[in-house]
Order: sequence, then structure tokens, then C-alpha cells
Amino acid sequence: MAAVHVLPEGVTITSLKTASTVLISTTSFFFPTFLAALLYFRYDLYDPETQVFDQQTLLPEYDFIVVGGGSAGNVVVNRLTENNNWTVLLLEAGGYETELTDVPILSFFFHKTRFDWNYRTQPSQTACLAMKDKRCVWTRGKVLGGSSTLNTMLYVRGNRRDFDQWAADGNPGWSYEDVLPYFKKSMDQRNPYLAKNKYHATGGYLTVQDAPWHSPLGVGFLQAGEEMGYDIVDYNGEQQTGFSLYQYTMRRGTRCSTAKAFLSPIKARKNLHVSLNSQVTRVLINPQSRRAYGVEYLRNGVKSRVHAKKEVVLSGGALNTPQLLMLSGIGPRDHLTDLGIPVIQDSPGVGQNLQDHIGAGGILFTVDYPISFVTNRIMTSASIINYATQGKGPLTSSTGLETVAFITTKYGNITDDWPDIGFMLTSTSTPSDGGKVVRIAQDLTDEFYEEVFSELNYKDMFGILPMILRPKSRGFVKLRSANPLEHPLFYHNYLTHPDDVRTLREGVKAGIAIGETEAMKRFGAKFHAKPVPGCRQFELFTDEYWECFIRQYTCTIYHYSGTAKMGPSSDPMAVVDPSLLVYGVTGLRVIDASIMPRVTSGNTNAPTIMIGEKGADMIKANWTDRELERGT
Repeated sequence: MAAVHVLPEGVTITSLKTASTVLISTTSFFFPTFLAALLYFRYDLYDPETQVFDQQTLLPEYDFIVVGGGSAGNVVVNRLTENNNWTVLLLEAGGYETELTDVPILSFFFHKTRFDWNYRTQPSQTACLAMKDKRCVWTRGKVLGGSSTLNTMLYVRGNRRDFDQWAADGNPGWSYEDVLPYFKKSMDQRNPYLAKNKYHATGGYLTVQDAPWHSPLGVGFLQAGEEMGYDIVDYNGEQQTGFSLYQYTMRRGTRCSTAKAFLSPIKARKNLHVSLNSQVTRVLINPQSRRAYGVEYLRNGVKSRVHAKKEVVLSGGALNTPQLLMLSGIGPRDHLTDLGIPVIQDSPGVGQNLQDHIGAGGILFTVDYPISFVTNRIMTSASIINYATQGKGPLTSSTGLETVAFITTKYGNITDDWPDIGFMLTSTSTPSDGGKVVRIAQDLTDEFYEEVFSELNYKDMFGILPMILRPKSRGFVKLRSANPLEHPLFYHNYLTHPDDVRTLREGVKAGIAIGETEAMKRFGAKFHAKPVPGCRQFELFTDEYWECFIRQYTCTIYHYSGTAKMGPSSDPMAVVDPSLLVYGVTGLRVIDASIMPRVTSGNTNAPTIMIGEKGADMIKANWTDRELERGT
């Protein structure tokens, strides 16, 4: 057996050599019962998707090497292997996803496990002050499927103006009208009403559906929005501003990761090799020709090399891709020189322009009825059997996320449909699990949790998380050393721009107003108005208090982006051109969220999948044209 990996509060995962099997032991009732139900009902056969083969013996050379089997990388691999004449290797640092990572309600349980890179930011005085060491936890998927295997499965494209702005910044081909076909290309929309309109499509690899289960609070939030004067909308359609039930990347009550969507259906393609537990340590670049010709990687402690005839594609995500570029000699000259890394391309934008969506945690309302997602009431033998046999019931809930809202504060243009705040409206909140999972996943200090939340353990409540959609604060990534196995240094710089502070402050006020509507008062909603530590010197409900409040329980939404930005050659901070080719090096592309010049106005998984689709198309067009010219 492999090593034991510790989960929160005594839960452990023991990985067996059989890659698709995971045993979970815990002192609680839930996990052994859940596992027994899954095994009894042969869950591996109940779910017809099966895993790709982990190739043990690799070829010395492939046409394309894709680094990272996450939200974009799996899309790229799928589309490139459509050409039977091209060989493609996918290198993924993690292992297989499992039956338990498929279960929507368990998302937070897999933070800080072997499925996670276990990143933390550097200490800061501007945000995450309620977290241990004043460091934010940055969960990233180290598993086939990447963060699409750990996320909350929310399918949110962003706003049309986001992409039009990309194009206006000097990136032709990336306007909303240009990228909409790529969103639709992936999609298999299961809502028959949405599937009929021009913004959605059916038949794609990625299943998108409505929630299989809702608490009464989900519809209550919609009624609250109408009471406040907002429309009920399809936020992935014509209008983003308004309230809506979420759309999810789910299939038959289980997670539809990009591994399931894009890899499992093509596992029999002979021109595809997948190598798991293979961490790429650098791109091999000829310093004279400045051409990428392969990669170096570690697998089972053994360092190996593999060559690429046509291109190396980096799809490691906005945290790992800049690390890999810098380790390979592409990045800010002074930083690389200081670490003794030979400079291939002085690219000052690598690791800069780091953006993320953040929200203000801890905004919750208690209710008078047993209708919310209280863990010890919902996770019962009946719900386990219902899920294991039919894929139905409350365990299909995405950690209690029910409803989404997009609004414009007084700092935005209310006449324009380009909201600056999004709300994640949930039938749960931090203490709903008694402090056993979310608190630990987010690294809240014991002192903060005990003082603010412990009195509400396992109580009925709902949560409102306001999220700033277009932050102006910018962080950065640096190497800790030239050792590829050392985690990089992450500086989030949250709330360092005054406009972000003001916008999120107004978002908090608007969030509380949602809870104060008559629609929510029908549930007996009462705001938990306990002053948080660090802010008692300010009067509750004042601007000064809220500006202090948002710096305490600062929630990342895990939407890191922008660290290898796309831009025209005239932009000195651009790392890739609009074709996603790395400036100054041939045969090397970046296709992931790091290329976003500006983060989209919403969750980033769907845009990252779109980037994978469009990036793959550009590769195919480029090399197909070359082969036609050569007559091959």
C-alpha cells in the first residue's frame, strides 16, 4: 500500500495500487458507510466512464507534448489526437481521480490531500488575516482532471465584455463572438429550454446541467432577487445581471471533470499516451535556435526526457505554468540570474499580473426551519443509499451552492450589463459542518472560528458570499529556488487597490440586503451580526467596519489567472501572442488560465475549457497548413 494521506478531523485516504480504488477510514459514521454502499452497488460499473491507461513505457519522441491534464490540457489532448497522424503525450503530475472525488458534496474533503498541490500564499497584512499565519490556502488540483476534479463544478462563462476587452487590448480573434463557438463546441447542455437558444449547444463532450437537488432556499434566493428588482436570467446567455440557479458540470448526479469529459471517451486512441505521476521539471530549449524540443520530468523519483517533434504545450495552470517557464529560462532576467538559471528569454511578464476572485466569508443568516444543508442531518444512511443506487438526493449538491447573482454596485455603470459583484448563495455556511471540514480546508485559526462561529455549529442557516468580479489588485509568482520540487512563492496582494476595497465593501452591504428581504424573512432569516476579531474598534455596519471585515475572512474563489498574459508584441509584459505562442521561443505554447489578460467576470473553469478548445484549433490550423504546404 501507498502512503496514508490525512484529511480533516481524522479522515484518511489510503491509496491502493489499484488506481481506481480508494479506501476511506474515519471515526465518524459517514465515510465507512458511504464506501460500503459504493462498493456494494459496484459504483465503478454503475458509472460507464472508465479511466485512461497510464502508459509505463514512453516513446522517445511525440509530435506534441501536453504538460498538465487539467481543465485546458485534457481538451487540447482530445482535439489534437483527432488527427490520426499525430502522436500526443500527456504528462500529469498527479494520479487518477476516484469514485469519491466524483461525489459533489465531498469537494472540500479533498483539499489538503494528495489530490491537491497544497499551496499557501506568503503572509500578508491586507487579507486572509483570520487564516493561520495570515496566509491564504490556494487549493489546486494535482490529479487527472486538475482543478475540475476538486472544484464546485460551477459552469460560468463570464461576460461578453470581458472577451471584447481582450480583443480591444490587442488580441484579435478573442472577442465574444469569436469565443462563443468554442464555449458551445464543448457543451452538452441537458436543460432542454436552454439547449434551444443560440448561447447553448448539445452533443459536446462536457455535460452541463441544472442541480439534481435543491433546498427550499434555492428558490427563495430567486424570489429575493425579484423582490430587489432583478431579473431571473440565464447568466450564460444574453444577460448576466440578475439572479439564477447555477449550471453545473455534472452528469447523472456525479462530477463531470475534464478527465471524464474529454479523456475517457478517447482512451482507445492509439496515438495518445498518458503518463501519470509525472512532474515536468523544465522545458528543453535549444539556446542557439531558441526552439523547444522536449521536456524533462520526474516519475517515481527517476528523471527522464522526452522529445517533441512539433510543439510543447504548457497547460499547468496560472500557478504552475509560470514556475515551469522560469525554471526553463523564460522570465524576468534579474530573478532568473539571481537563482542561477540561464536566461533563454527575458520575459518580465512571467509570473506577474496574477489575478484572482475573492469574497468576504462569514456572512450568514440563521433560519427557523430544518431546511438548510446541515452536514450531520443530510449525510445519513438513507441519503448514502439514495446516492449510491440512483445518483440522486442531497449528496448531489455542490457543497450547498444553490443560486448565483450578478449585480452592479454604485462604483460600476448600472446602465451597462457588466456587473462588478457576484454572489454565491448557499444553503449552508462555515459552521454547518460543525467546524470539521471547511474551517480546516480554509485554515481559519481556532481562535477566530471559536469566537465567531462555534455557537452556530450544526445550526440551520444560509450563507452569502459576495465576490469581486474584476479586481484591480495584482499579485505575482516567484521561484523560491531553482529546485523544481520546491513550491513557488505566491504573493496575492489582495485588496491593495482601493477600488477593490470599496467595491467589495458595497458587495457585502448588498449581500446583507438579500438576506433582509421578505422572501428570506419567511424562513426566519436573522443576520449573524457578531463583530469579528480585529474589527471591534469600529462600529458595526459602518464602512470602516466592513473594510476591516473583508480583510479578515477573505475567501479565494480559486480563480488564479493572468500570469503568462496574452498580448500584442508591443506589450512588454505579454508572455504569449494571440496564438498563445511564447514570445522569443519557437515550438512552445501556453494554453490555460494564465494567458488571460484580465480575469473573466465569473468562475474561470468554463473559460479555461474554452481556451483549450480555441488553442487546440489554432495548433491544428497551423500544423495542418504546414503539412499541406509540404505535401505530407
